[in-house]
Amino acid sequence: MRRLCALFCLAAIGVADDNRSLPDRTRQYLIDLVKIDTSNPPGNETAVAQYLKQVADSHAISCELMGNDTKRLNFVARLKGSGHGKPLLLVAHSDVVPVDRAQWTLDPFSGENRNGFIYGRGTQDDKSLLAAEIAVMVEIKRRNIKLGRDVILLSEADDEGSSTGIQWVLQHAYPKIDAEFALNEGGSILETKDGPKIFEVETTEKIPTRIILNAKGTAADSSLPRADNPITHLNRALLKLTETEQPVKLSFTTRRYLREISKIGEYSWLAPLIRSLDNPNAAIQQAAASQIRAKDPELDAMLRTTVVTTALQAGAKNNVIPNTAAAQVDARRLPNETKEDLLARFRQIINDPAVEIALAPGPQVPAPDPSSMSTPLFLAMGRAIGRSYPRDVVVPSMARGATDSSFLRAHGMPVYGVPVFVRDAGDTRAHGNDERISPKNLEDGVELLWQIVLEIAGAGQ
Repeated sequence: MRRLCALFCLAAIGVADDNRSLPDRTRQYLIDLVKIDTSNPPGNETAVAQYLKQVADSHAISCELMGNDTKRLNFVARLKGSGHGKPLLLVAHSDVVPVDRAQWTLDPFSGENRNGFIYGRGTQDDKSLLAAEIAVMVEIKRRNIKLGRDVILLSEADDEGSSTGIQWVLQHAYPKIDAEFALNEGGSILETKDGPKIFEVETTEKIPTRIILNAKGTAADSSLPRADNPITHLNRALLKLTETEQPVKLSFTTRRYLREISKIGEYSWLAPLIRSLDNPNAAIQQAAASQIRAKDPELDAMLRTTVVTTALQAGAKNNVIPNTAAAQVDARRLPNETKEDLLARFRQIINDPAVEIALAPGPQVPAPDPSSMSTPLFLAMGRAIGRSYPRDVVVPSMARGATDSSFLRAHGMPVYGVPVFVRDAGDTRAHGNDERISPKNLEDGVELLWQIVLEIAGAGQ
């Protein structure tokens, strides 16, 4: 039934689309995209790519589908400019994380508008941005706005470095997305209680480093406890790893971020702690970080590598001690720390020859330098935000989560997480149950994205 509904939506595009306002069109695109189930695995992102192609075709926007898996295709569209500058690339991914339907209070793929929110998987990550980007492309085309540079939209089939998504595009179709710089997810707007909004432009991000702990022992009957029980070794290792304070390490981005927000009344308590974070004495650093964590755990996560156990595997029968026990650990390391440094420190923390520590199989996410804060795009964002929100502040930030911006940055392209949507630090539902976004947040966001795109790509630029 949902598949038929999606096909009906595809067929209906363009009937009354030209009369929609930019906010109305964005809202409808988001609802349509949410209704297309692209839970990864398996993905099936081709359905979104086909939807976007129908939208683009109905407005005579040049576009194509591409990829190495017919069920997981990427979508690329282009609006031509005068060639005054290299293109601007807009990026968003079309897959979403799986849902536990029993934990949702409504259909996660309904796009239902209830109690002042649009609900559905992907409303925060990342179909809201995708809807806004395609809506901006359509609005430019409808108004016949002259561009100084090409504007390209890439809807990638899978984020975080999938071989069907960004890596395939970089290896096989890079000329299709070759741009001077790009806008992607990762940025956000933080609302303070009594002060200005904080527009967080993401210029770098923490690097996901997946690690496997494998404890070995000797299989035996469970009636006799054994010292070499691998589950016991694994438990001790995980406790040490997750309870040990990881070292504090500021970067240029995080130092400037903390310094700028400390000027806001709500964060004035940060000012004396920032100096302690730069103290060469590790104990003083840790004490300052502990104070920050007590007030704001999200800020603390920007200061150091974080470690979270995400999966366990051990044993097959209740009365048998197994030979092995394994755990998957998701470490989000700072971009100015190498994976070799991380593994060496983890081995030292665990200090148990019965526990092997290794990187999980699969491609590793690169750790490129941060995107520059002096590019025309970064400066244009500051101007566009300043015009619409003159009393608020714009700051560079480091994202705790991972995006495919790292792969583009490693390819030499500056990428910025664009801060167009408000994040509610107390109600973050991305990847969670009853994911949602308010229509006003969506509408304000697409209006700001529109202003940013015209500021950097308009014919006068």
